[in-house]
Amino acid sequence: MDEAQIQRIIEAALLASDGPLTVANLTKLFAPGELDEENATKQVRDALKALQEESAERGVELKRVASGYRYQVRQDLSDWVRRLWDEKPPRYTRALLETLALVAYKQPVTRGDIEQVRGVSVSQNIMRTLVERDWIRVVGQREVPGRPSLYGTTKTFLDYFNLQSLTDLPPLAEIRALIEPALVVEDETITVAVQATEDAETGDSVADVDAASNSDEAGDVETSDQAASDPESADVVQLHSGVGPSN
Repeated sequence: MDEAQIQRIIEAALLASDGPLTVANLTKLFAPGELDEENATKQVRDALKALQEESAERGVELKRVASGYRYQVRQDLSDWVRRLWDEKPPRYTRALLETLALVAYKQPVTRGDIEQVRGVSVSQNIMRTLVERDWIRVVGQREVPGRPSLYGTTKTFLDYFNLQSLTDLPPLAEIRALIEPALVVEDETITVAVQATEDAETGDSVADVDAASNSDEAGDVETSDQAASDPESADVVQLHSGVGPSN
């Protein structure tokens, strides 16, 4: 089978799929003998590279994320494409984004550890929202009285933010600056990161997901009108990674 046909098949599969596809998934599309048995994986990778290059000047891009490859709308075009839908993109409170950042950068963490770093209690709604979005999950329990749950991020989290792995996360200082622009950043290290690191060194780096809630943090995903009436969410940040997969 020639390279052009391999590329067409892979492109069609990526567009038809409801999620990212790995190289192994794509290789299985071909029957025995359609690819060089010894170099089948290389042929698929070469086809993917060619498709990425072809999409360089197009409105969609072939992107590799944690779960595999997918076509998605380029982020710089998201403002126009978003007009296809009437609903507004979700807006997240500063409290939710801070909680997510601490889980992502200091995982595995318990809810208690997050509260220690943030200095306030973490509402049940925040943890439930993050779990329901499949951005975080319980990865174990800490071996202390009460066995609090330990939380870590998921592949869905990586896919949503266009990351292949946690090593692709931007410096924590940039995340903190997004959540709270007025924060003073020194030497690419922020107060929250320093405190979290100190907690980790003393063995207190993880947080529990029992259901303690805080009424002042109740709205974690809000519209701008709701945010205006909620003092906890006075700093609401709209967060998105573009317009997601085009398929």
